[in-house]
Amino acid sequence: MPHQPAATLARAGVQPSKSRGQNFLVQAAVASRIVDAARLGADDRVIEIGPGLGILSERIAAHPVARFTLVEIEHRLAARLEQRFAGDRRIRVVTGDFLKTDFASLFDRAPVKVIGNLPFNTAAAILTRLCDHRKDISRMVLMFQREVADRIRAGAGDSAYGALSVFTSLYFDVESHFRVSAGNFHPRPAVDAEVLVFRPHPSLLCLPEEEQSVLAAIRAAFSAPRKTLRNALAQALHLNPNLVDEILRGESIDPGARAETLNTADFIRLARRLQPMLPGSDA
Repeated sequence: MPHQPAATLARAGVQPSKSRGQNFLVQAAVASRIVDAARLGADDRVIEIGPGLGILSERIAAHPVARFTLVEIEHRLAARLEQRFAGDRRIRVVTGDFLKTDFASLFDRAPVKVIGNLPFNTAAAILTRLCDHRKDISRMVLMFQREVADRIRAGAGDSAYGALSVFTSLYFDVESHFRVSAGNFHPRPAVDAEVLVFRPHPSLLCLPEEEQSVLAAIRAAFSAPRKTLRNALAQALHLNPNLVDEILRGESIDPGARAETLNTADFIRLARRLQPMLPGSDA
């Protein structure tokens, strides 16, 4: 891990990019805590998203993991990492955008563990993509801008609760979390960060054939979060408000409530009733 990140980046010809949300972790104690939270073992396949200067990579590589793949979008940093780990046959560096990379190509056998200090501006999109591949994941330790982390782990009724909260809870439990102050990064961001530890549910909370309907119901309900459920669903799904009212009351859901009051189980029940009317339905 470089003691002078600015000088190290300059030597690599890299200027931290605001558009990519690049804030490099520089605190060794925080890096060790993140890697410890992954509970790495000798049989583990590990994917690191956005390794940057390699402060997490160094600590992951120090464990006797079976395979370790680093996905780095900045080609000069990727080249630096390839040089650093050239003698370790367990390690592969993939140069590219994680959001555009074939997830299955990053490991030889599932399940995998995913670790990363995620770019602040794409962190929610990366998490959504990881939810799509939760069957291949056994554990995730990811760092987010604190505001995004609050949204992810919020429960029904919390001020930060929204579609991202429900999407995540459909697939993962947030097992633990800890705050990382802005002073632990270079360049220093305007806000603090938070590390979340995710454990996938043993099985999907809804039937596999219901999954897309549940996701569509969540999107529709939160499409106008300041509106009542009755009005938000009617508008998003182009339905008669009286019909929506009837459906909600049939599921013992107050039509005058807002989406933020429903928990994951509520959305699953609602989706089952709405399924014939949801986008993509064959009914």
